[in-house]
Amino acid sequence: MIKNTNLKELINRCNKYELLTQKALKKAKICIPKESSLYPIAKDFIDMSTRYLEDGRYYKQKGKWDIALASFSYAHAWLDCSARLGLIDVKKDYKLFTLYK
Repeated sequence: MIKNTNLKELINRCNKYELLTQKALKKAKICIPKESSLYPIAKDFIDMSTRYLEDGRYYKQKGKWDIALASFSYAHAWLDCSARLGLIDVKKDYKLFTLYK
């Protein structure tokens, strides 16, 4: 059983990661030419992020906060991977993404 204070913390983290991922997804732009064999991969990474974000919102609505947080984390991880691989342009935003300096 989750204690009340732990539940509040979990809810706060869900809300934080949902907002963080939503901002990151809006900022992420595919920077691979459409002719490139990597373009469909970049699209797939964005799609996976979008789907996990939607999953997180679904589970959040159901009150399944632990699954929601995991979904939001996965959503953001797809974006971080995309940025590190150079599939998306994130305008060197080190606050929203984990980038090489």
